[in-house]
Amino acid sequence: MKRSSAERLLTWCKTSSNQITHHPRCRFPHINNQVRQQSVWSKENIVRSPIANADIPNVSFSEYIFSRCDEFKDNTAVIDFESGRNYSYTVMKGAAIKVASALTRLGYKKGDVIAVYSANVPEYSIIMLAASSIGVIVTPANPSYTPGELAIQLEHSKAKAAFTILPLLPNLKEAINSKQSLASSVKEIFILGEAEGCRPVSELLKDDGTMFPDVSIDPKNDILILPYSSGTTGLPKGVMLTHHNCIANLYQVKLAVDIKQGVDRFLGILPFYHIYGMIPVQFGAIDNGCPLITLPKFDPPVFLRALQEQKISILHAVPPILLFMAKHPSVSKECVQNLKYIVSGAAPLGVGLSKEFTERHELPIYQGYGLTETSPVIAIDNPPAKLGSNGPVVCNSTAKVKDVETGRSLGPGEEGEICIKGPQVMKGYLNNQQATNDMIDSDGWLHTGDIGYFCEEGNLVIEDRLKELIKYKGFQVPPAELEAILLTHPSVQDAAVIGVQDAGTGELPKAFIVRKPNTDVQEDGILKFVEEKVAQHKRLRGGVEFIDVIPKSPSGKILRRQLRE
Repeated sequence: MKRSSAERLLTWCKTSSNQITHHPRCRFPHINNQVRQQSVWSKENIVRSPIANADIPNVSFSEYIFSRCDEFKDNTAVIDFESGRNYSYTVMKGAAIKVASALTRLGYKKGDVIAVYSANVPEYSIIMLAASSIGVIVTPANPSYTPGELAIQLEHSKAKAAFTILPLLPNLKEAINSKQSLASSVKEIFILGEAEGCRPVSELLKDDGTMFPDVSIDPKNDILILPYSSGTTGLPKGVMLTHHNCIANLYQVKLAVDIKQGVDRFLGILPFYHIYGMIPVQFGAIDNGCPLITLPKFDPPVFLRALQEQKISILHAVPPILLFMAKHPSVSKECVQNLKYIVSGAAPLGVGLSKEFTERHELPIYQGYGLTETSPVIAIDNPPAKLGSNGPVVCNSTAKVKDVETGRSLGPGEEGEICIKGPQVMKGYLNNQQATNDMIDSDGWLHTGDIGYFCEEGNLVIEDRLKELIKYKGFQVPPAELEAILLTHPSVQDAAVIGVQDAGTGELPKAFIVRKPNTDVQEDGILKFVEEKVAQHKRLRGGVEFIDVIPKSPSGKILRRQLRE
């Protein structure tokens, strides 16, 4: 990045951030509802955001975040809660430049892919910024993946290296060594710490920075990250999110909620590999000059101590965390006394739980809605919207509700498939044009697969899913993946998997099994068979039911609705 370019961008950002801080839509309780009602619906039943469009900079992700580092300088950017290890904005930028220079020195270049297989640590942000600054794509991997699951992502993404932490190293090595193609393609492991056969991150941080390149990046076309989104058919798909996609969503979120730049404090409890944890949480904090306190996992006593000791003011969470906070007696007033509000996402938040939480803690909950394919936020709730609402679509976006039979655009209160347009919509799926075409139509509308409606005021309410994706504690569980595993069991003739509702976790994966003739496999045998092959969140916690036949359509599609009934 040329200094002159950085200086110009910094000047622009200072002006822009001042406009954002005083934007009339920053504090939604003060919005004039009558103005919103008059402005959000078009004659064609297209729903617009009530928030004025933002001027989103057409720069690379690292160039944008580096400009924020220049603005917030000596403020603390990220802190590891358990160890106290931390980086200021200036130090974080310098570290990213050193790592980028070291990666260039090692031969990594624009278009290469590096996997990040790690729990939440401060260095996650540094690796992301370093890679993006030289055009290297990051594919974040779920740290709970088994070696087999990880190997699929490494192979499909064509990762040339991987960053990990010591506890996950055995799984990563097993994944790489499981296939000859991976053993030759994944050339290097970068480790936080030291381990035989791995290159320590500390070594990269010793680089003098002189090989930091001036790489030409097209923000609207070049890929920044490659998260994997589970589908209901086939294997997980690589979602190509550009530099512009992610910068746009940072803007869309900070214009939708009240964030005091350089003052508020974020807790990084949601996993950074997940798009929600990566963009709105990790880089949402960094973008706004707010300290990000990282936790590697949800451990209730540690979580509560972090809330209190670090004076967390903004908490992004998922429904299981809110359930714990609503019901557990250990959650004292002192723990939540610094919180301004909570943002809930990744899975639907029930009206009952939302009401119970707000009554106990007197804290507003903003419920968000989005997809990996939309970087991720599409809409976000804000007081005084009704409980159960996901609020209006974010700025620079339009939405419509499509009749699933006729394809026409529906009006207020009419249920159909939610479709979205905006700068946060993905470029497409990696090496899967057919899946891309199925998701984004020829007019540029992304079809979410979710059923819902917009009310007169433009607030979104999600009712159901066309897609059969199961969501357990916010994690995606694709039925097709579990069905494929079940069909490899020697005693299983046919199988189907659905999600069954559960108040604490959202949905639990449940299997329906048709035994092969003359076999007598029992539930315990099926549960153990699956447990050994999948991550914890994909286990069949909903149980196993043995039936005579799996109901299917003439084309062979499983009729899951019949199984639910």
